[in-house]
This record gives sequence, structure tokens and C-alpha cells, in this order.
Amino acid sequence: MRKLFIYAFGILFIFASCEDKQKTFRNENEDATRIQQKESEEPKTDPEVEVESKDTTSYPKITNDNVVSFLTEYGQKNPESKVLIKTRLGDIEIELYKDTPLHRANFIYLVKQKYFDETFFYRVIPDFIIQGGNSDLVSTPRKRTRLGHDYLLPAEIIAGRNHEYGTVSGAKEYRENPDNRTAPYEFFIFLGPISSTAHLNGNYTIFGKVVKGMDVVEEISKLEVDGEDWPLANIYITAEVLD
Repeated sequence: MRKLFIYAFGILFIFASCEDKQKTFRNENEDATRIQQKESEEPKTDPEVEVESKDTTSYPKITNDNVVSFLTEYGQKNPESKVLIKTRLGDIEIELYKDTPLHRANFIYLVKQKYFDETFFYRVIPDFIIQGGNSDLVSTPRKRTRLGHDYLLPAEIIAGRNHEYGTVSGAKEYRENPDNRTAPYEFFIFLGPISSTAHLNGNYTIFGKVVKGMDVVEEISKLEVDGEDWPLANIYITAEVLD
């Protein structure tokens, strides 16, 4: 397993990655890369300040107390289920499943709030996954602080739905998370093989599937990486809602 620690006010925030793949992945109890910035670089935001949406509507910060009610209402008002992710290597079109309504609404919300813009596909493993939604830029923890930095999504694991070529799943926080709740800001696209899914199926919420652009996913998965599976040349993401 791999965990990424994000800085904020001198405190390292922990955002866990997808579980380790057999010999390739780290054990889930090991520490991942730590990224630390000076306190002066971190956002100084009032926890009661409301988030200003790109559609000019004011939204409260999402917390573990309001996550279900907020995303339920937001999902009813924003029924879209297709998202286009753009990279320098090409576009990836994702269809979100309607039977995972909280994950669908959360993803649509983050896209409309421009959260994913200027994040990366920051972890890639050939013939297994590419994982996106994070970066080592100061802007990423600032966005999380603005939107709600510590909420998790309740698991929406559908019986019989397993990871297969092109499925999109939420990454997971491990500490104090017996219910397999999803870390809201990071996702991974599965490439295979099916024999590597035993530790994934039933433990991660699958909330969508790539319907166009798996050739781009394959190309990203083969990029040269460092010792932490981070591409040597950043793969920036921008995202938009299609319908």
C-alpha cells in the first residue's frame, strides 16, 4: 500500500493510495512519501467560510457529518454522469454509475469546482492502475482545505461488481477505516490483470468506467517513473462535465 502525506499548517495530512499490488506495492503499514511545506505557504482559511462554486452558488464545506445529506441533495440537482479528463497525452471519457450516487455526486461536484484541474496522474503501474487527483503543488491542499479536507465517502460497494479493464474506483484511507470509506479526492483506473483484483474487489467502491480513451490510459501507465511510481514528467489533469 502506499500513502501520500500532504502538508497543512506544518501538519502532515495522510491520503492513502490504493492497496499494493502483490510484490510491486508496499505493505499498507509502511510510510509513503512525505511532502512538507513551510507554514507560510499554507492557506489561512476560516473553517466556517463557505465555498464559492463556479456556478456562483455558495456551498458549505463538506464534513463527515454533512457528507451524505449534502451529496444526496447535490446529486439530485446535478444528475450528470459523464466526465471528460484531458491530459497532454489525450482525453479519457468516464461514465459514472448511478447506483453509486454519493460517489457520482462527489465526482461531479469536484469537477464543477475545478478541483481536478492542475492535479496529476501521480501514480502509475504498468498493467495494473493509474491513479489521479493529487499533486505536489501548493494549490492542491489549498483546494482541499477550501472544499473540506477531512471528509470520507461512505462505501457504495455493489455485490458482484468487480474490478475489470477500465473500471474507475475511489482510493481509500486505511487508518481507522473499518467500513472501507473512500478518500474523496483521488481515484484510480484499473488496467488488469483480473488475477490481481483479490485485494481490491469488495474493498473499494467502483463508481464508473472509462468508455473512451483506454489507449491514453495505457500510454500513461507505461511512462517512466521514480521509485514511488510517480511519472518523471507530470501528467496534468483538467476535467469537465459532459452530460
